[in-house]
Amino acid sequence: MTDTAPLRIRGAALRRGGRELWSGLDLDVEPGEFIAVLGPSGSGKTTLLRAILGLEHLSEGSITALGARVARPGNRRIGYIPQSRPLPPDAALRGRDLVALGVNGHRFGPPIPRRRDRERIESLIEEVGAREFAHRPIGLLSGGEQQRLRAGQALADDPRLLLCDEPLTSLDLANQQSVISLIDRHRRETGAAVLFVTHDINPVLGRVDRILYLAGGRFTLGRPDDVLNSRVLTDLYGAPVFVLRAGDRLVVVGAPDAEASHHHHDEVGG
Repeated sequence: MTDTAPLRIRGAALRRGGRELWSGLDLDVEPGEFIAVLGPSGSGKTTLLRAILGLEHLSEGSITALGARVARPGNRRIGYIPQSRPLPPDAALRGRDLVALGVNGHRFGPPIPRRRDRERIESLIEEVGAREFAHRPIGLLSGGEQQRLRAGQALADDPRLLLCDEPLTSLDLANQQSVISLIDRHRRETGAAVLFVTHDINPVLGRVDRILYLAGGRFTLGRPDDVLNSRVLTDLYGAPVFVLRAGDRLVVVGAPDAEASHHHHDEVGG
């Protein structure tokens, strides 16, 4: 791993309420690498992102992000795209205001208009394809439109590490591809590393370099073909799991955990 690598995790363990989510996690992420994080609900996917952001404390181990040991939140070179949750219709923000929070929301006091900020906001709106709806109230926009604006907010400081927490939830296929394209273009143009939490790998599989799969207090890490197969997932879960091909997609069947009924027909690869 190079000295300029965006992320290094060593010996990481996380326990919550007497339950071990995972332990012994070593992960090196190179510039421009796209890593998908998979696993059932409660396996610690979101908590891992929160630990990288400095919002959660590891039970053991360390995280180094962008050359600095993670001890507290606040590194603006780490971008974060949250899950897609519709904002209320009466939210008192326009679309461009959401993007502006990524540009100047870290400053104390009321925002002071600056030409450089205005230019950056307009550039981000153009980049995420939000020109036609950026002037509208954010609560009246569709889930896909809102998520494009969240992506613009996350890219405001040209992040070298981009954390995405199921950003495709509730989006239709067209909007999924729009958001994925934004993320992928940023990492290709800037060399940013991406950690992408998802329950469905199919929309991003063609862009993924490696997969981190968390389940049952254990994990496996490798290339998609090395991870998404019946033998590896059976060993990970400690019970029979089958990876089936349906056309150009893969489906995991029989994952015995809290999300098994969901994963029984959940598409996780293609």
